[in-house]
Amino acid sequence: MVEQSRGTGELDSPGNTPGSTAPADTVTTATQGSLDDIAPGLFPNDTVPDELVGYRVPSACQIAGITYRQLDYWARTSLVVPSIRGAAGSGSQRLYSFKDILVLKIVKRLLDTGISLQNIRVAVDHLRQRGVEDLARITLFSDGTTVYECTSAEEVVDLLQGGQGVFGIAVSGAMRELSGTIADFPGERAADGAVSETAPEDELAARRKSRAQRTG
Repeated sequence: MVEQSRGTGELDSPGNTPGSTAPADTVTTATQGSLDDIAPGLFPNDTVPDELVGYRVPSACQIAGITYRQLDYWARTSLVVPSIRGAAGSGSQRLYSFKDILVLKIVKRLLDTGISLQNIRVAVDHLRQRGVEDLARITLFSDGTTVYECTSAEEVVDLLQGGQGVFGIAVSGAMRELSGTIADFPGERAADGAVSETAPEDELAARRKSRAQRTG
């Protein structure tokens, strides 16, 4: 069961109704059973992806099904930033982890259904707090405005009976799809092992800037 406070910038849970208030700053998730119990066959050989392996921008875009413009904008606005390595200078290249790319896919799907970036940002903030195994337990629902997080079948039933859920995204389904696709792309580790909080530009952006300076 997940309890979320209903303050500004926080994800709703299916049990909350307008006007109700859960304890502030509370996020409680029941995590029972192994990943294989929850989503058998989620990963090849039932191995959780190595979160130290990253994928370059062209691969991340192709795997997530988004454009470079989208990925670059989301990085610059800190919606989804690369957790393996950001671009820290000339010649450096951003590296996105499996979890980063999973979040990119989810953002794309939420956008396609008409959810605003502001509400998506709230959902992303909560997804970032979860590990890969915890994410496999989550189903996101939305009524077109609010995003709800469900972690049990009972919560899904309550949400649907309340008429709040119009569409849903089973994160485990997106993970299974991603684990099959990502195997076809080369991954690499950051040479220095540094983790970046920001990603102002990568090699493609630097190339565009250089070209603009030459023509200007």
